[in-house]
Amino acid sequence: MGPSDKDEPPVPVSASRAEPQARTYSPARMEAFSDGVFAFAITLLVLDLVVPKAEGSHDLLRAFLAEWPQYLAYVVSFATIGAIWLAHNAITNRLRHVTPTFLRLNLLLMMLVAFIPFPTRFLSEYINTPRSETIAVAIYGIAFLVLTCAVLLLWWYARIHGLLSVDPEDVESSVYTQRLLPGIAVYVVLIVLGFFAPVAAVAGYLVLALYFIVPLRLRRRPSPPGAADPSAR
Repeated sequence: MGPSDKDEPPVPVSASRAEPQARTYSPARMEAFSDGVFAFAITLLVLDLVVPKAEGSHDLLRAFLAEWPQYLAYVVSFATIGAIWLAHNAITNRLRHVTPTFLRLNLLLMMLVAFIPFPTRFLSEYINTPRSETIAVAIYGIAFLVLTCAVLLLWWYARIHGLLSVDPEDVESSVYTQRLLPGIAVYVVLIVLGFFAPVAAVAGYLVLALYFIVPLRLRRRPSPPGAADPSAR
């Protein structure tokens, strides 16, 4: 045994086997990237709108009205992406930091958001085609279903691992999950309905997106300073 071996202190077993702590990151870059993906997806929805061609004014109006499937698909997809953005914004506004796993879950969500323009175009192309419309509506609904599950998974991970800076049980931060959770079951019902009434199912997707977006709870306005409490009367 050489002299250098005697000078080295023994390495504690517990220290040598200690697991490295998970790294955390600032959510700023993730938020900027996510907002860019949302904006990109919505922009693609607009670019997919096709301008009808016709010679006379009456023919142009008829051609414009004939393109109603793409207008309907655009509105439904825009509303759904907007609802997911509101839920995503409710999560990121309360993040203290993010973990590598959270970044990857968010990346998965962004992949699904960027995918939405494809089933939107698919629906607008085939919703008027007999026997193909049911498949188009089903693919459309499944895309929304998976997207909703992904944002709920992101929210669940943030709550379980304590990434939120405020109580996740407060009304404002939990209202989206209270709506998204039953929305999953509604999406399943609408997907099945699409095999029998495709247009009705698409209308149901729009109603569900508006349910996610429109605030249904009216908050009580704060009383001005010095005003008497009505409940005390």
